[in-house]
Amino acid sequence: MSSVASVHSLWTVAADTPGKIPAPHIEYAQLSPTLIVLGAAVIGIVIEAFVPRRHRYSSQLLLALVALAAAFAAVIGLAAGGFGSAKAHIAAMGALAVDGPALFLQGTILLVSLVAVFTFAERRLDPAAHGHHVDSFAPQPAAVPGGAAEQAAVKAGFTTTEVFPIALFAVGGMLVFPAANDLLTLFIALEVFSLPLYILCALARRQRLLSQEAAVKYFLLGAFSSAFLLFGVALLYGYAGTVTYAGIAEVISDGAKQIDPALAGAMGNDALLLIGAALVLMGLLFKVGAVPFHMWTPDVYQGAPTPVTGFMAAATKVAAFGALLRLLYVVLPGMRWDWQPVMWGVAIITMLGGAIVAITQTDIKRLLAYSSIAHAGFILAGVIATSEEGISSVLFYLGAYSFVTLGAFAVVTLVRDAGGEATQLSKWAGLGRRSPLVAAVFAVFLLAFAGIPLTSGFAGKFAVFKAAAQSGAGWLVVVGVLSSAIAAFFYIRVIVLMFFNEPKADGPTVAVPSPLTTTAIAIGVAVTLVLGLAPQYFLDLAGQAGVFVR
Repeated sequence: MSSVASVHSLWTVAADTPGKIPAPHIEYAQLSPTLIVLGAAVIGIVIEAFVPRRHRYSSQLLLALVALAAAFAAVIGLAAGGFGSAKAHIAAMGALAVDGPALFLQGTILLVSLVAVFTFAERRLDPAAHGHHVDSFAPQPAAVPGGAAEQAAVKAGFTTTEVFPIALFAVGGMLVFPAANDLLTLFIALEVFSLPLYILCALARRQRLLSQEAAVKYFLLGAFSSAFLLFGVALLYGYAGTVTYAGIAEVISDGAKQIDPALAGAMGNDALLLIGAALVLMGLLFKVGAVPFHMWTPDVYQGAPTPVTGFMAAATKVAAFGALLRLLYVVLPGMRWDWQPVMWGVAIITMLGGAIVAITQTDIKRLLAYSSIAHAGFILAGVIATSEEGISSVLFYLGAYSFVTLGAFAVVTLVRDAGGEATQLSKWAGLGRRSPLVAAVFAVFLLAFAGIPLTSGFAGKFAVFKAAAQSGAGWLVVVGVLSSAIAAFFYIRVIVLMFFNEPKADGPTVAVPSPLTTTAIAIGVAVTLVLGLAPQYFLDLAGQAGVFVR
């Protein structure tokens, strides 16, 4: 409520002294991770305008890596300064929270994005065209696929270096999303990271039409979800007379029925609260990829450039679940008995739906897409726990899952034939005999997805299921274990296909990547094994970060 009072005081001060508008009080140091990333994105746009084309790739790559590393260092500095615990507070005049969950999720997003930039920058997987290195992105995105303009761009050696500042804008929005402390900031952050992702999905060098179709589907369905969320924001404002999280929570708990006499007559209408909360949750569940809001996921994952798919699958889930946690635990704890049964249903159909439909997939990217849907269901089991253990288990799971996902999609970029990436599962037969190391690395990621012991996936699933069981959601855990068993079938099937089937004579080859992709995959394997073999330190870290500031 303090933020509502401050806004009212601003109005009265402005009215008392015409011609003078008081300056907002912004804690720039505490918002530095986001400001660094967005500042670097703006500099990246300037580089595109003024730096000669031959120097743009190296300039943009260096800028992106330095910005993400500096932002991560800023997050570490804030956490070391106590802003994740004792000094946790609401910053930027009530718009953003600086607390444990926000810093943990921002650190995860920045690390994932740093590794994703390595895969964006890979230029050795395809044969050089006309003496120029080529990457995963269209040489001239505005050109008609296969047209004369595109052929001229390939011949000239053009590369789409704009992907780096576009990705930084997306990261900036993702950093704000889980830290947003009012509904308008939440919506703005959603748009800031969604619009760059729509663009990135359309930029594939190979299969341009499939890529553009994926982007259009993502844009149209994303626009619907944004509209639902914004309509929900309007209804919640009508209910509470404020868009701040603390203000809405206070009205729900009947503590402040009289915020403003002018609004008192309309406030407190439970229909506005229930419909508004449902619509906002729908918008967030779309970003999470939960059933029945998952329809975009397989098509977009398949059509987007694979480095973008990996970045999107890992970082977007972290940001979206962070925002979902804050909404349920800070704004709607007083409605727990209303939203919990609905979330039970969503979690169950998401776990079962993702696992069962994945069995029928014949494309490796679509299989990983349905796998990500099933994992969204597993994470929702931790969200439903409504306890500190639930929050910390979700934070740990998100950190573990994001690196496994990024590593798996990085491996997919290496298996190639004459048409580019060989994503048909049948083409992966015998891969373990052609390239044992790559197949073994991919098998590690698949075992982690399946939740096999000694991998990060097992530690994550154990944490969320334990939190759910302790909160009385035993049946949800039973469904989760059954879904994990179903999911294990198709992960093991891919491993059997790679190691126990004969390779085809015309099968794909495994490209030798540059140190960039090699580093990304190595980091994925290292995180997967470290979090599986010695998870306690990181579970404790997530536990310390598991308290929201209100």
